[in-house]
Amino acid sequence: MILKVYQKYLIKEFILITLRITFIFLVLGLIMGLLEELNFFSDIDVEYFYPIYLVLLNVPSLIYEVFPFIFLLSSQFLFIKLLDSGELNALKNNGLNNIKILKLISLLSFIIGIFIIFIFYNLAAVMKFQYLDIKKDFTKDNKYLATITENGLWIKDEINDQINFVNASRFAMNTLNKVDIIQLNEKFEFQKNIKAEKIDIKENNWSLYNVKIINNDNKIETLDSMNFYSNFNYEEINNLFSNLSSLTLWNLIELKKNYISINYSTTEIDYHLHRMVAYPFLITTITLLSAILMLNLKFQRPKLFFIVLGILLSVIIYYINFFFGAMGKNEKIPLFVSTWTPILTLTIISIIGMIRINEK
Repeated sequence: MILKVYQKYLIKEFILITLRITFIFLVLGLIMGLLEELNFFSDIDVEYFYPIYLVLLNVPSLIYEVFPFIFLLSSQFLFIKLLDSGELNALKNNGLNNIKILKLISLLSFIIGIFIIFIFYNLAAVMKFQYLDIKKDFTKDNKYLATITENGLWIKDEINDQINFVNASRFAMNTLNKVDIIQLNEKFEFQKNIKAEKIDIKENNWSLYNVKIINNDNKIETLDSMNFYSNFNYEEINNLFSNLSSLTLWNLIELKKNYISINYSTTEIDYHLHRMVAYPFLITTITLLSAILMLNLKFQRPKLFFIVLGILLSVIIYYINFFFGAMGKNEKIPLFVSTWTPILTLTIISIIGMIRINEK
């Protein structure tokens, strides 16, 4: 497809403005992140470059989260520039109407959105994983680990100089099923193997049912029930798997398979995947809505007014998304509805606005 001169110009201007605003957010993210990491390492003796390195690893995932608002501001500043320079009137005098401009920047936003999902997001996820992997070595609870694989839920837990490795075939609400607990001493010498058909993990003091204990001398003891203290409970385990921003698209799909294999809820992953699919559409709709708003306002207002307007609109969109997202993750409404209702609402508002500006 051969682009016309005005298309090349608008594309170039929109991309340049987006890059400038992204750079501003990047600098703000680096400053805020550096302050946070310096505070984290204030009582830890590490090399000077550690906080800087961790900030660089973490900031791409932060930029990913604010990209929709970057595009909103970019759309605003594009039209401010076109109006201040008189270029918008010049384009209209040469037969170019508002609808054609909106179509161009909307299509461009959608294409960039796809690039963000398949390239930028996955790169940011890899860096976020490295960030979390490095930082956990400096946390006080790094000896308490949990992960989900195709072989079930695995937990490493250290209590009173004992190391417990817990493997559960099924993980449901407040419950583990078909569980093996291998206890080792601090020298990693085998102590006992505890097998349980079911464990209530609502509290840290677990309740085990239909228990078989195999000691290091191969003696077997059978119990109807027993208690077992752990650093983990259901809520704490569940929270460990709520940070999905460190997983690439392919990791998320693989993790979902593992969740299904142990009967663990995939709601968080499904919501995250829904958001990724909707991401280019969200960016496009926000860009379009911002452009329509600018074309329907009087441009004699100071630039500060439009900046404040953009921030206010960003906050409103954020809380609408947050509200519907929380409803979806709590399974009050279907995930499809929670993800797409805000986008559909913004699209309807944009269509109404397009009808108005088509007459201008």
